[in-house]
Amino acid sequence: MKLAYTGFNASGQPVNGTIEAADAASAQETLRRQGVYTTAVEVDQPKPPRARGRTVSLKDLSSFARQLAILISTHTPLVQSLEVVERQAQPGPWRDTLADLRRRVEEGASLSEAMAAHPACFDAICRSMVAAGESGGMLDAMLKDLSSLLRRQLSVRKTVMGAMSYPIILIGVSVVVVTVMLTFVLPQFRELFESLQAPLPPTTKVLMAVGLWLREYWWAFVPALGLSIAGLCWWLKTPGAKAAAGAAMLRAPKVGPILRGFSTARIARLLGVLLQARIPLLDALRLTREACGVGAYANLLERAELAVTRGQGLAAVLHEPTLVAPAVSEALASGERTGHVGEVLVQVAEYLDEDNDHVIKSLASIIEPLVLTVLGLVVGVVAVSMFMPLFDLTAAGAGAGGGGSP
Repeated sequence: MKLAYTGFNASGQPVNGTIEAADAASAQETLRRQGVYTTAVEVDQPKPPRARGRTVSLKDLSSFARQLAILISTHTPLVQSLEVVERQAQPGPWRDTLADLRRRVEEGASLSEAMAAHPACFDAICRSMVAAGESGGMLDAMLKDLSSLLRRQLSVRKTVMGAMSYPIILIGVSVVVVTVMLTFVLPQFRELFESLQAPLPPTTKVLMAVGLWLREYWWAFVPALGLSIAGLCWWLKTPGAKAAAGAAMLRAPKVGPILRGFSTARIARLLGVLLQARIPLLDALRLTREACGVGAYANLLERAELAVTRGQGLAAVLHEPTLVAPAVSEALASGERTGHVGEVLVQVAEYLDEDNDHVIKSLASIIEPLVLTVLGLVVGVVAVSMFMPLFDLTAAGAGAGGGGSP
């Protein structure tokens, strides 16, 4: 096998490199005869492939876990199972990652150890569940549970995106329509109004000024808008801004309950699945906290870890009405009394996910007519502002014509 070594030569200078040897002891003996005194000798692991852009999607990861679970359940050797899954993957970074997993397992590493070399693809929860399956001799069952967890996360994401896609499209169309009317349509009326010397209402003057500004300074407005959006996105990724935005959203009248429902369901599902995988409670709480994206819930789980180390019950700590619904903490307390905390948390997550699906669909059905109404009002204001001076001219002309007749 190929071994990597570091050490010093006879002159005391540091050296490093690789050597072919049967084991570390043989490599050290060979290098000693060459005048190299080693400080470390280990298997030369190939560097994991550099991910380009998006490393792996939830769909690919779920498919990987499900396929591997099926193959292992049929007593297919792990290396051969990884090779089969690798052949089915499309060429690219994900296939390179699978190839690296197979090579590491062939060299004697466990699957969880091989996954640890690719933290961007396999997070701590994924690696912990696989390690638990390997230590308990139920890797196929753990991979099946992992696939179910990933599929449920993907389903929640699709539900949210599917429900909000139409309102987002409507908002985009609204912005485009108003921008076109202000930039191209309204300036055409400006020349007409000036030739007729028609008095303009205040709304017409404002809209014409905005349209003229957009038409003359679009070259500055577009980059400024892009930089503003990019700066806002960068700022929201900072820890302080993320915590402030999360706290503000939790306090929002309509958005807050939805965010609390989704966050509670995600925490309950992750914690329940980890506990069902026989992962210790403190480790499960830590992994769930690391995977939690909302600062308030991460702080709550951190307090839960400290309380559990002192011997307190989990339900008492998570009894936080502003973050966790009382029904959830009561169900958790019941699970602690019966010794089935994991099963109770998974069932609670299923109930919360169903409730969240209905809430999202109801919210989308309310947003769609609301956006259409706002779009109609904006377009109506622009249209009235364009035609109101013409109506005034027509009325003034009719009045003058009527006053001059015998």
